[in-house]
Amino acid sequence: MQNNRHYSNSHRSLLWGLTCFLLALILLSANCGALNLSITHLMNMPLDDPLWNIWLNIRMPRIILAVVVGMALASSGAVMQGLFRNPLADSGLLGISSGAALMVGLSILFPAIFPPIMMLYGKMVAAFVGSLLICLLIYIYSLNSQCNLAKMVLLGVAINAIIGAIMGCLSYIGDEVQLRQISLWSMGNLGKGSWDLVFVAVSFIAPALFAVFKLSHHLNILQLGDEDAHYLGINVQRIKRYLLLLCAVLIGTSVAVSGIIAFVGLVVPHMIRLKVGANHRWLLPASALGGACLLLLADTFARTLVAPTEIPVGLFTSLIGGPYFLWLILKHK
Repeated sequence: MQNNRHYSNSHRSLLWGLTCFLLALILLSANCGALNLSITHLMNMPLDDPLWNIWLNIRMPRIILAVVVGMALASSGAVMQGLFRNPLADSGLLGISSGAALMVGLSILFPAIFPPIMMLYGKMVAAFVGSLLICLLIYIYSLNSQCNLAKMVLLGVAINAIIGAIMGCLSYIGDEVQLRQISLWSMGNLGKGSWDLVFVAVSFIAPALFAVFKLSHHLNILQLGDEDAHYLGINVQRIKRYLLLLCAVLIGTSVAVSGIIAFVGLVVPHMIRLKVGANHRWLLPASALGGACLLLLADTFARTLVAPTEIPVGLFTSLIGGPYFLWLILKHK
């Protein structure tokens, strides 16, 4: 009992620490950029000054978008790793992000498939459909008794290869503007952040995150195995379908607003799990906060290291996640 109380206090301390670190990063990121706009400097200026417009309508939406997308990617990674009971499960490795990106690429080349009233949500719907289809394919394959870690990773490699070839064909037939859009999408970019885009992203991601957190207890029970979870009163297949649907919403929305940002869903949950264990009551919120911190830090570096130009944020996360994934592979050999 005393040990449980000690662990709970330790986990709460971690959550508070991540929250404080995230707030500090937001403040730091708001002051960094091609223009050195500190809050104390802006307070001495009138509200109609152009610098206020840059800070409020360009910089802050991008910061909030990085936080929201980071939470979505890391939380979906934690859910998938728990759902498949596999520490290497990740939306990028299994091809879910690629499926979402493929549908977004199709919506860029063929915008007429969406009615004008859905233009704001068109990419969201397309990315959701793409991620959901791949989620269902992986879920069906995971039911195979001969499914294992190596085969699942190979399945993800095959999906990514096929979709990569299709994306190459789309890039070949597209015009210069469409090619540029698809290229930026494939590398991950938060440069299009606006309050409208933040509103759209939050309207999808916030309810999905709330639902995922509510299902944390069920996800813990699923770790015991499908048979034991069934005997404990859990409708296993229904809970798995709900979780896959929520992952599709989180991943699809993230890809729609930011493109493919790799490894956040792999690195963050794995590192958090080393600290808090496999209890998803703590793992999910801690992963969400950790993902927000990682993506915001990466985006801050992406737009400041070579200012006034920018580096796609997906390249930064890949530079971090690639070596970490290699270490995981060698560790679990």
